[in-house]
Amino acid sequence: MSHNYDLLLKGGTVVNQDGKGAADIGVTNGKIAGLGDLSQATAEKTINVTGLTILPGVIDSQVHFREPGNEHKEDLETGSRAAVMGGVTTVFEMPNTSPLTTSETTLADKIKRARHRMFCDFAFYVGGTRENIDIIPDLERLEGSAGIKVFMGSSTGDLLVDDEESLKKILAKLTRRAAFHSEDEARLIERKNLRRENDPSSHPEWRDHIAAMKSTTMLVEAARAAGKRIHVLHISTAEEIEYLAQHKDVASVEVTPQHLSLSGPEVYEKLGTYAQMNPPLREKRHAIGIWQGLHNGVADVLGSDHAPHTKEEKEKPYPESPSGMTGVQTLVPVMLDHVSNGKLSIERFVDLTSHGPNRIFGLATKGRIAVGMDADFTVVDLNQQKTITNDWIESRSQWTPYHGQTVKGWPKGTIIRGQRVMWEDEIIGSAIGEPAKFNEAL
Repeated sequence: MSHNYDLLLKGGTVVNQDGKGAADIGVTNGKIAGLGDLSQATAEKTINVTGLTILPGVIDSQVHFREPGNEHKEDLETGSRAAVMGGVTTVFEMPNTSPLTTSETTLADKIKRARHRMFCDFAFYVGGTRENIDIIPDLERLEGSAGIKVFMGSSTGDLLVDDEESLKKILAKLTRRAAFHSEDEARLIERKNLRRENDPSSHPEWRDHIAAMKSTTMLVEAARAAGKRIHVLHISTAEEIEYLAQHKDVASVEVTPQHLSLSGPEVYEKLGTYAQMNPPLREKRHAIGIWQGLHNGVADVLGSDHAPHTKEEKEKPYPESPSGMTGVQTLVPVMLDHVSNGKLSIERFVDLTSHGPNRIFGLATKGRIAVGMDADFTVVDLNQQKTITNDWIESRSQWTPYHGQTVKGWPKGTIIRGQRVMWEDEIIGSAIGEPAKFNEAL
């Protein structure tokens, strides 16, 4: 029986929950409407993707796009341009903006700014604070809410929750999985004197692995006592991976390309303050431990923790220099290079960037290539070799820690709800971004 689709992707290799194999994809009204051998089908538009691999749209569940308040670093439009240029179809953006995203009003403002101005689809975390504890269940169910995010260690912004009593009160109110930046603030304050002027390699000495482990242990114990689900962001230590493996019933785990790919002391010698982020890039043994957590299934998702600052800001002498680096645009090519090198299978990459976010956060129509789901696709060429450069970066900050690195595996196209928004390193579509939907907030 012949079908007529709006869009037909023909001749590609599809990677989804079935594994990897040849399949055509038919799209109607922004949804996947056909999958398999569609050689008899017709379409308003057909794209020949022979030789290319089609992945479920990559979901980056941790980005900082800085709007409102710090648009000189990034805004929702420029950040989303970086996302789609790198093959990312949906982002979850963080609440440490100015004003902070901690209320229905500030969330609605972000959604208004984002809708049809962002090139990718989106959701926004709402910051959990001492002041909004009572309305957390309401905030979790608002349109475009990715859930609650809590900063347990000071970072960019003013959302610190550094006492166990407040943490317990927040946990008690949660109905969805909440995300946590986990570093022990008391230990960070106590060790501030370990920072050495003009020496960013002292950053991981100050924010040491014990500060991360101490906070994560307390967080997991509190979550277990409350019977609530937590998501521990940007794991940076081998000890945390080993510990979290014993607590998968309450805790899901995010790892970043940076903590997998860059380690000290070499990265500080090469990049200086450009390598500074929270939690820090640590010595090689931690990267090895995080890779182990990726291979044995402890890691659930990959997030970029895209946190841009201008070059002028990053080049301030340590410790005046701000923490954070770009990452949303390089997540796909950097990790595909690991696929090429045999460190990661393409199926596991898809699990971390699409199936994982779908499962962990309860995304209603994203994260799988299956009939009825949003037609979000990251089209990649696993054989293309290319060098990542600052010139390629769409972020307003216009720099990447991977400048000059040659990778094998490159994003060729970004398709969102059946619309091509990037093809062959060119943003070709209009900004069509809409809020992502979640099962627990429909």
